Amino acid sequence: MVNDDRILWQVGDLECVMITCCAGAELQVRRPSAIVLRELYPTKSDLYERARDLKTEYERSS
Repeated sequence: MVNDDRILWQVGDLECVMITCCAGAELQVRRPSAIVLRELYPTKSDLYERARDLKTEYERSS
């Protein structure tokens, strides 16, 4: 099974990463030392929508 990791955005020391494989997609928000948030999605479109919302939320709080 091959995974595909893609950085979607970065805000300060946070980065949002999409990890995809044949079973679906995982969204991770990471700091250099830890995973802050991890969510699983059946489709990439759902994940992209959530990633956009999270970016807006993190930009407002920084």
